[in-house]
Formats: sequence, C-alpha cells, structure tokens
Amino acid sequence: MSNEEMIIKILAEEGNMRKASERLFLSQPALSQRLQSIEKEWGQQLFIRSQKGLTPTPAGELVINYANEMLQRKEEVFEVLHTLTSKVHGTLKIACASIIGQNWLPKVLKDFVTLYPQAKIQLITGWSSEITRALYEGEAHIGIVRGHTDWKGKKIHLFRDTLYLVDKEIDSLEQVMETERPFIQFKSDSNYYEEIQQWWQKHFASNPKRQITVDQIETCKQMAVNGIGYAILPAITLNGTEDVHTVALASNAEELELTRDTWLIGYDSAFELRQVSAFVEIVQKHAALLD
Repeated sequence: MSNEEMIIKILAEEGNMRKASERLFLSQPALSQRLQSIEKEWGQQLFIRSQKGLTPTPAGELVINYANEMLQRKEEVFEVLHTLTSKVHGTLKIACASIIGQNWLPKVLKDFVTLYPQAKIQLITGWSSEITRALYEGEAHIGIVRGHTDWKGKKIHLFRDTLYLVDKEIDSLEQVMETERPFIQFKSDSNYYEEIQQWWQKHFASNPKRQITVDQIETCKQMAVNGIGYAILPAITLNGTEDVHTVALASNAEELELTRDTWLIGYDSAFELRQVSAFVEIVQKHAALLD
C-alpha cells in the first residue's frame, strides 16, 4: 500500500493545502500534483478547491472512508505482527475515565514507557460512558472505567476507593444540613451522580440549601480546599496534603463506607496483544498498592 491513503486522510482532516503540506512534509505544488494524480487514478474529483479550503465531493467522501479503513487495517496487521516478536512494540490505545487519567494513570504510564520505550501510547479520556463507546467503535484496545459497568467482555477489578465529604469547616455529617455553605458538585456520568443522590436521600430529608456545579473534578476539589464550600470526592483525588476535614460517606443499609470501583475492560482479542498484556501487568501492580 502506498502513502496515498495518508495523503487523502490528512487532506480531509485539515481541509487546507498549506496545513496538509506541512504535516506531510511536502511543498504545496508537490502536494497539489500528488492530489491530481490520485484523482486521475480514481477517475473522480475528490475535493473542491476554493478560497475557504478543500471540501470533499461525494466521491471524495467515499475515498476518504476507504483511506481511513485501509490505514486502520494496516495498523491492526502491524500490531498482530508485533505480537510474534519477543519485544513490546506497537501502539497501546487506552480509553480512560478522566479522574483516573488525571490522578493515577500518569504514574502507570511512566513505568510503561520506561520499560517499553519502543511502544507508543494513544490516550482518550472522558466519562465512563464515553470509554465503553470508544471500545465499541474500535478507538481503544482497553478501557479504564469507574463505578458499575455492564461490559460483557473481559473485565479486571483494579481497586476500590472511598468517597469522602471534604470541607474546611464541616467535620461530621450531622453538620451538613445546618450549614449555609454550598455543596460543590462536578459534572460526571449519570451513574456517579445517581449514587450521590441516593446516598443524600437516605441521609437527609431535603436538598442542599445551596449548590454550585462545575465542569471538572479538579475545579471542584480546589474550591473545597480553598474554603468555598463542601464537596464529595473519591479518595483517589486526595493526596493527604490538603488542609481539610475528610468524612467517609457511610451507607445506612450496611453501615459501610460508600465506595467507587475502578475496572479495566476490553475485548479478549485486545488482551492478547503484547503491548496490552504488558500494560495490564503494570496496571495490576500499581492497583495492588491501593488495596
């Protein structure tokens, strides 16, 4: 396979001859000539040129899809070939819950790239619901998700951490309904939100008097650490240096601490890849330190 597929892919991504030529390390005249040659081979105009850039024609959209599929297939074949060798090569595609990607995964990846410098890493972060979608669509080999998962393929339990009420002033759950301080929440997947809502309804007869909602868990943490209000945070976000009170959330039903599980999930075929199995081994070693 020639690199014509890569040219088509980058032209479609950039929609601009100048930017595409920079990514391909070609001059604009050379790239324009290559595109004309490709279009002649297909017998169709693939892009409409204008002052605004490049716009794919209907024929171009078909060829772009073909190019992407061929490049993906080539990468998959390379990955299988790498499994035949003793060294860890290839690209490790990870889809990871944002909270794990920010607070735990960097140390794991540091060990991985140190041990296997010839491997490459591709990382997607997002909500747990987005992680499973990335696996379904083939954008990742393995996913790291939080909370309950309905994944039907292979899944490995990594660790369980406690949820805490965090505040500069409140040091017991009894004080929550007495305070005028706002409850600071962060946007998350519905599963996490539902768990907190169920816990709240079991313990309190009314909603928080004041609420603040932010879009990132780190923003939520920093507002709580700086005394703006109280928050409910998982243990993985706390390193022990914060000057705050931490009160473990307990379940009325069993008087146990409210916890959040972290899972490693993926298809069986992905776990057979050498770079994936090497990563899993390192992940499990790090997870064991949290138990």
